[in-house]
Amino acid sequence: MSAVADEIWEILRGIAQAQKETDREIKAVNASIGRLTNRLGEFVEEAVRPAAVKLFRERGIDVHEVHQNITAKREGDGLEIDLLVVNNNDVVAIECKSNLSIDDVNDHLKRLEKIKRLLPDHKEKRISGAVAGRVIPENVAIYAIKKGLYVIGQNGEHLELRNDMSFTAKIW
Repeated sequence: MSAVADEIWEILRGIAQAQKETDREIKAVNASIGRLTNRLGEFVEEAVRPAAVKLFRERGIDVHEVHQNITAKREGDGLEIDLLVVNNNDVVAIECKSNLSIDDVNDHLKRLEKIKRLLPDHKEKRISGAVAGRVIPENVAIYAIKKGLYVIGQNGEHLELRNDMSFTAKIW
């Protein structure tokens, strides 16, 4: 090979090595962002947990229990629920996000369809759903409400249900 060809191959090897390093750095940044997003979701969950009792009692659901991070697996299917608000007759499954999206709402609707089958202790109860977020775009809140979900959002220093008092939640 000529000296020019050797030089070109050396440059190409350097570029390939630099690309590998860039790929490693991008993976590390993505992992860090994922951890931060999870922590923000946990922050929202911790804020919603105590507020949920008050908010749902104000809507006539006398909360007896609040369960956090529910996981169920049966028949090759599974689900994870951030918060489960429970009494003798009602269950409200709450999905908590730092920045709520329509995709999050749709995912939660699919989750609600599975609750009675995957959490059979609640199969005789009225199941309803709620979504909560630190940031909830107006179109997402409207969409969730139209789908029959409670929407829990921040208003200044406190959390509130964005549904008006005439709202009737969908029952699963």
